[in-house]
Amino acid sequence: MNDDLRRVVLITGASSGIGKTCAEHLAGRGYRVYGTSRRAAPLPEAPGEGLRMIAMDVTSEASVRQAVALVLAREGRLDVVVNNAGWGIAGAVEDTSIAEAQEQLDANFFGTLRVCQAVLPTMRRQGSGHLVNISSMGGLVSIPFQGLYSASKFAVEGMTESLRMELAPFGVQVALIEPGDFRTGFTAERRVAAAAAQGAYAESFRKAVAVMEADEQGGATPEAIAWRLERIIDARRPKLRHLVGPLAQRFAVGVLKKILPQRWFESMIAGYYRIG
Repeated sequence: MNDDLRRVVLITGASSGIGKTCAEHLAGRGYRVYGTSRRAAPLPEAPGEGLRMIAMDVTSEASVRQAVALVLAREGRLDVVVNNAGWGIAGAVEDTSIAEAQEQLDANFFGTLRVCQAVLPTMRRQGSGHLVNISSMGGLVSIPFQGLYSASKFAVEGMTESLRMELAPFGVQVALIEPGDFRTGFTAERRVAAAAAQGAYAESFRKAVAVMEADEQGGATPEAIAWRLERIIDARRPKLRHLVGPLAQRFAVGVLKKILPQRWFESMIAGYYRIG
């Protein structure tokens, strides 16, 4: 493929896990990929091949705009943007401080918003492009002791629904990927609310987190997400939601959530996470 025709991709949070897997996959398939990390080394003066890492802290508007400007200065366009950067906090809603909750929302929701606002003027002017936000099955179904993480992903889901309608007249396609449990660095990087290990919820919290960690560490590696991402950005008009993960999780979120009475569904989720 002629270099001038290769699509330019920006993926946030590409130093590990889902972001790294997606960045390496697309680079291997011939895309011009820029992955972001909070601590990336400076780029060489001449554009190289494959995957290029650049610095971006999604909690800083100045950092986001500087990184986007760098890509545009080198490439002149942005064809695909993947909002992946983020992390999760565990703890009862009552035990999670306002400061901890704000930090979670700042990374997962406002970080995504900052990137969208930085890249969309260019994509609108181009009249083309794909914007893919990495959400979570936790953005459709909340589970015990992940309330603030789910809140951040529910917010991403709602914003993305609006973006899809707002950007359609400009030719920009918008989609969500909603992963289930995969074996990545997410487990090791999970933060815990400072008050979570003591108090009224402590025993239930420990049991639930043990189930979460077992599911995550027993999950597949995230190549399936990378392949799904490629199919989305190759589609002229991809659908909005893409559940990716174990069959049981996809069935619970995609089917049982819709057909079971809420009380039954809650009982099923609480029982699975050994609550009550």
